[in-house]
Amino acid sequence: MTVSSPPLLEANGRLDLRSDFPGVRDWHYLDSAATAQKPQAVIDAIARAYGEDYATVHRGVYARSANMTLAYEAARRKVALFVNARSEAEIVYVRGATEGINLVAQCWAGTQLEAGDRILLSTLEHHSNIVPWQIAAEKVGAAIDVVPLTADHRIDLDAMQAMITPRHRMVALAHVSNVLGSVLDCRRAADIAHSGGAKILIDGCQAVPRLSVDVRALDCDFYVFSAHKLYGPTGIGVLWARAELLDAMPPYQGGGSMIDKVTFEKTTYAPPPTRFEAGTPHIVGVVGLAAAIDYVEGIGLDAIHAHECALVGRARAALEGLNSVRLFGPEDSAGILSFEVEGVHPHDVGTILDETGVAIRAGHHCAQPLMRHLGVEATARASFGIYNDQSDVDALVEGLERVRKIFG
Repeated sequence: MTVSSPPLLEANGRLDLRSDFPGVRDWHYLDSAATAQKPQAVIDAIARAYGEDYATVHRGVYARSANMTLAYEAARRKVALFVNARSEAEIVYVRGATEGINLVAQCWAGTQLEAGDRILLSTLEHHSNIVPWQIAAEKVGAAIDVVPLTADHRIDLDAMQAMITPRHRMVALAHVSNVLGSVLDCRRAADIAHSGGAKILIDGCQAVPRLSVDVRALDCDFYVFSAHKLYGPTGIGVLWARAELLDAMPPYQGGGSMIDKVTFEKTTYAPPPTRFEAGTPHIVGVVGLAAAIDYVEGIGLDAIHAHECALVGRARAALEGLNSVRLFGPEDSAGILSFEVEGVHPHDVGTILDETGVAIRAGHHCAQPLMRHLGVEATARASFGIYNDQSDVDALVEGLERVRKIFG
């Protein structure tokens, strides 16, 4: 796919991409951690895939089906390069990170763990990286341990080092917290996990839109992410796993495409990744994912990360000047800023900000254990993307000033 060159930098070195996003324009959208807006290049790719290019994959012998199949598998190779996988055979298409985690919990943990084994999570995990492990643990009689956080709201890897035992078979941690923006030292976490003989899964949902990800350098065993946070469509995501682990795992679902041979007496299964992709896939979603990768790579993840860090830094500095605002997360949080306004429920904060054209998220952010750790029921969260600029920071601060005036 050909992507038009975006207007990369303003004279001051900051990204200037707002015009690429028809869903943003004059709206102060600060909820990219929930889902990112889509650039026109991705929208156009999806429209073409549903229009003049549309056909099924892997089945038709006619030319358009063959062409769509080529595009579908070319996207798999693109994803493999994006995360530096050894081969596209290590890339499994899933509906999103949630399904990817559930797949590993059922097909690896559900077959490899035994009664008495342990799973290690952290205090800041998203529910999608908690509940699947609880289901798996309950089935096999395993137990779950939780790594605490440091004073500045990072996963405490020193504590993890002290906690790891040979009974820990699986570790599952977020690369970037969806609430705090804290960035995990994945390589050290992997080294700790492997020192005890455990496998490690990294939830990369909040990392891939803003950090360069190299699964081989991170030395993890599984890595998951969703396209819709990467400026792509909903309903499509990626599970990367070491080839030898996928080879040893049974299918996640049964149906068409994932088979080798079917008889009523016995069915044999296709090799990975096809084994885990039952049924007609989200063809257009895959095309949109490839277009999104093209788009962010055309800008550069280092530039994206620097841009978002600068915006978060300016927002933190401005909000720290408001006496009634409490900030959460480390100073160097990646693209995400959670806060509370004293005496005001986050939902009221979000509603008043919406009246001023500022969209934030308010709630527990699918991280209720973390909320309890922070001593709150919910937080307000502003999360930045490549389309945000100083006007969004200014609008957020002005909106919060209005909140303080209303609630006195």
